[in-house]
Amino acid sequence: MSGESLIESGAEVATRACWVWEQACALPGFALLQQDENVPERVWRWTGPARYYFNKPWQLGNFKFAASDIVLGVLIFIVALAVSRYLRAFLERRMEAHPHLDPGVKYTVLRLVNYIIITVGVLYALKTALNLDLTSIAVVFTALSVGIGFGLQFIAGDIAAGFLLLFERPVRVGDFISVTGQDNKITDGKVVSINLRTTIVQTNDHVSVIVPNSKLTNQNLVNWSYRGRRSRISIPVGVSYEADVDVVTQTLLRAAEGVNHVLPEPKPGVQFMDFGDSSLNFRLLVWTDRPRRHPQIRSDINYRIRRLFLEEGIEIPFPQRDLNLRGGAVRIVPRGGRLLAEGDGAAEEPEARG
Repeated sequence: MSGESLIESGAEVATRACWVWEQACALPGFALLQQDENVPERVWRWTGPARYYFNKPWQLGNFKFAASDIVLGVLIFIVALAVSRYLRAFLERRMEAHPHLDPGVKYTVLRLVNYIIITVGVLYALKTALNLDLTSIAVVFTALSVGIGFGLQFIAGDIAAGFLLLFERPVRVGDFISVTGQDNKITDGKVVSINLRTTIVQTNDHVSVIVPNSKLTNQNLVNWSYRGRRSRISIPVGVSYEADVDVVTQTLLRAAEGVNHVLPEPKPGVQFMDFGDSSLNFRLLVWTDRPRRHPQIRSDINYRIRRLFLEEGIEIPFPQRDLNLRGGAVRIVPRGGRLLAEGDGAAEEPEARG
């Protein structure tokens, strides 16, 4: 680019800048800056009516408040939410640096910190917005407790049970439990989260079951992970009376070998339980540290038992009954899709009457 072009471009820029300056000087706001009066004082005087109504106290029953107090209370609540979220994230990062900590302890600490900060924030926001004192808040909670006693007792019980679960920790996040559901049906699943009123349990079918906290504290439940994740699986097996019990025992032990998630220690065991009506009843006992895999482990072992029994010629019997007849010989003959008895010891079939 030549020098003349640069000079022409600079002149054009200067002309445009002068025009912008003239337009800015013509603005009312800019004219204020050129007057002797201080601009902040003028703005303060202009906003006087708005500040008056913004800070004017209003009466609503026994509560006296101003718009500025409500705005401040909302800001306090927002700050409490932000502090709770930030502190929760900070504690999570610090806890991740200590993998030896129990996941249930981590979850309990994070939940309690969140509840405490939110509760304090809500109380202080109400105190600021409505000029409440602690006595008034206590009266409000007393009135609420009366209402809870009549209509919200189940919800209050679930909330109280939620705090019991967090403090006593009979059930922790990550535990595998069995709890009685609707129609007395047993629900097996992993505890995903413990909330203020409910607990989320995820079944092996990846179905989320929402269980009220009071059901976990007031009813019997099985926690497969309470004192450790190791648990025992019992598999009943019946064989014919002609089977060799020693061969059956060794075959059942072989069936437990090499199955996924079956622990080598404690070793699998076999128990001869009793003499059944049609079979000799045994029980195969194996240990696992994967309680959620119980159904699959049981299925894998049953497959192996069936295959090994066929190889060894061990029979799984059908139910058998011995029938003793008195009064003569009896012959069983099919007739009309039924089996009928004929002979001296059989009763005559009654004739059908029309």
